Amino acid sequence: MALVKYNNNSISTISSAGQLASGSLVPIKSITASDNSHVSFVHGSGDVVLDSTYPIYKFEFINIHPSIDSTSFGMNFSVDSGSNYNVAKTTTFFYAFHNEADSSTQLTYDSSVDLAQGTGVQYLTFNIGNDNDQSASGEMFLFNPSSTTFVKHFISRIPNGGYNSNGMLDSYASGYGNTQSPINAIRFTMSSGAIGSGTIKLYGIKDS
Repeated sequence: MALVKYNNNSISTISSAGQLASGSLVPIKSITASDNSHVSFVHGSGDVVLDSTYPIYKFEFINIHPSIDSTSFGMNFSVDSGSNYNVAKTTTFFYAFHNEADSSTQLTYDSSVDLAQGTGVQYLTFNIGNDNDQSASGEMFLFNPSSTTFVKHFISRIPNGGYNSNGMLDSYASGYGNTQSPINAIRFTMSSGAIGSGTIKLYGIKDS
């Protein structure tokens, strides 16, 4: 986001919020799931932009609710417009946990969730409950996916309320898609069952 600085006198002269510098976050696409096996964002399809237009892309996950209990939510990249989602990825994953009874806490690096040149789904959080009041929300950033020189970095954070029906899981995943080809599609999916409900929003972040 753009950082705007003002001197001691300038704030008093602002008559409306509209005079502040406009933000750099540009809405691109919003998809609301309803028992979908996956949600995909493919450049050039359905008004999706995922190319050199923006150097950074942001995904927001809002109340992702699985169709079955205790399942994981993840993603994979494509370099061929969604024909295949199999980009090799090297990643890391850790989480913090605190239960409702205040009797259990945890901060753990989880090697079972990370990948070392794996081409499968990278899970961003796990054990999402499907009770009516349980869901996961968070965000993921994808950096310079159109580069033909560098690997494609990403970082995500997803708070998962209702983890194992009795606590809060705060999941962090990051890594890179090990490809010099442009990433032009991304697919979000559950490890089993469907994305019962929830919204995924895609934004572009303008260059400064």
